[in-house]
Amino acid sequence: MNKQALNMTDINQANETLTGKTAQEIVEWAIAQGSKPVVTTNFGPHEAVILHMATQVKPDIQVIWIDSGYNTRETYKVAQQLIEELKLNIDVFTPKISAARQDASLGGIPAVDSPTHAEFTENFKLEPFTRAMKEIAPDVWLTAVRAEQTEFRAGMQVVETGPNGVTKVAPLLSWTTQEMDEYLKEHGLPNVAKYFDPTKALANRECGLHTKL
Repeated sequence: MNKQALNMTDINQANETLTGKTAQEIVEWAIAQGSKPVVTTNFGPHEAVILHMATQVKPDIQVIWIDSGYNTRETYKVAQQLIEELKLNIDVFTPKISAARQDASLGGIPAVDSPTHAEFTENFKLEPFTRAMKEIAPDVWLTAVRAEQTEFRAGMQVVETGPNGVTKVAPLLSWTTQEMDEYLKEHGLPNVAKYFDPTKALANRECGLHTKL
């Protein structure tokens, strides 16, 4: 396969080829497909796994962080630790509306069933992500989503088509929480226990990022 957007035939062939491969082998395959691969992160629980795997293959791989401004203190501390220890080539994208302004002037974080929650999600996650993907224009996108996290993700494939024709690859799709914990321990990587995503409310709820694409 060449370093162009994969068509459906290519995607089906890729998923067949990667059946039985380890997560690290999938990361190696994915990075080899692209001339401009990226890995996205929220620096939440177990995110160090995908960041470590990706930088083992390509130390200068571009990392995209969508920082809502609502992260916990622990998340910011772990993020800084990983940025320094893994020497991450990171680009941070933030909402055009700050968390402070949202809290002070726009009613704070709306409840999930509020009519303003969709707009809030758009402002604090989807718009910054869309902006990041347009500005950086990657051809391969590595993501740490896992099948056991949500019902929607359980139906995903390792290789799919993402925004603007990017090849989206989820090397850890079949991994369990136990496997993630074991990898962190093996490599001495930090983890976040106290994490907050203002657009999700519940851990097993989709924020719309992957369902929209």
